[in-house]
Amino acid sequence: MNGLRAVVVCLVIACAAVVSPGAATAVTPGWSALAVPAAAPPVTVSHLAARGPGEAWATGYEQAGDGLRPMLYRWDGSVWSRDTGFPGAGEPGRLGEVRFVGKQVWIFHERRGAGEILRRSAAGWSAVPLPQALWTYQDFTAVAGAAWVVGEDDTGLKVLHYDGSRWTTQSVPDGVHYVMGITARTATDAWAWADAGSGTSGILHWDGTLWRDAKVALPPDSNVHTILPEPSGRVTIGGSRYIDGAPRTCLTVWNGHSWRTTYPPLGDTSVEALMRGPDGALWLPVRSDRAFQSKYARVDGTRTVFSYGPERPNAIDVKPRALTRAGGRLLSFGTIEIYGSEPNLMSERLGG
Repeated sequence: MNGLRAVVVCLVIACAAVVSPGAATAVTPGWSALAVPAAAPPVTVSHLAARGPGEAWATGYEQAGDGLRPMLYRWDGSVWSRDTGFPGAGEPGRLGEVRFVGKQVWIFHERRGAGEILRRSAAGWSAVPLPQALWTYQDFTAVAGAAWVVGEDDTGLKVLHYDGSRWTTQSVPDGVHYVMGITARTATDAWAWADAGSGTSGILHWDGTLWRDAKVALPPDSNVHTILPEPSGRVTIGGSRYIDGAPRTCLTVWNGHSWRTTYPPLGDTSVEALMRGPDGALWLPVRSDRAFQSKYARVDGTRTVFSYGPERPNAIDVKPRALTRAGGRLLSFGTIEIYGSEPNLMSERLGG
């Protein structure tokens, strides 16, 4: 009888975990490790983007004897390889965001203090220089017919716009002191998150004519880390809010009619690497409680599920820094520190 009672109790607990709408559970759905050619540590991962299962690009920079050097890796569906054929590959600098424009790959490149956009086509690499050098290059995005670079020079905030043939400087609403990030769905539908003064964040929207305040009712005392506009029209703003003196991750979503904020059980996790997976859920890497394994969160409505990457022998810190959808799979790119050595590059895949 005691044995039967134990079985029943276990079944009740298992069913409760499945049906509880706010449950946060841990599963391992099958992440696998992918080999990445080593760089010169210390290394910093900037961005990861994929066009499909057979093409992904990861960017960043490594430490060389004369300073930082740009770092570019390509995934061909089977292996990661390092690309050193782009202009300025052997010079001091760094690589930033990767965007796909038509059949081309566009990558932001800071080269000896000057900014440019690297473009890769079937004919090879070319570069589009920025019209002026900036003190800081904060972010870059590109879509068919438009590209933007945001940063600062000695006169303040700069929003540089490229229409495919020339650069112009765009103005933003009064009171915006600093643009922290920018992304776009089309040439007439772009989003930016900005410092609106007094440490508060504001959301700007480009409609093809002007940058305007998007009038998003963000939670008070909140910061924005990323904006994810989707072809369906849905927009997800990821950030954090201070509650009782501690940051807490929050997601503010436009469903086509209104904005709604939720607080998934992610602690103070940064959501800079937030992305929509092939399963329709939101995915992001999170801080792992296991030194030898990475950890990821899957957020689907009110339900958050965690999964661990493969076990890494002798690892003391595994940090996926960027995540992307590659066809029906997920790819991550980041760093791993093996005991006795400096952190170097790692990659993992879910599915296939």
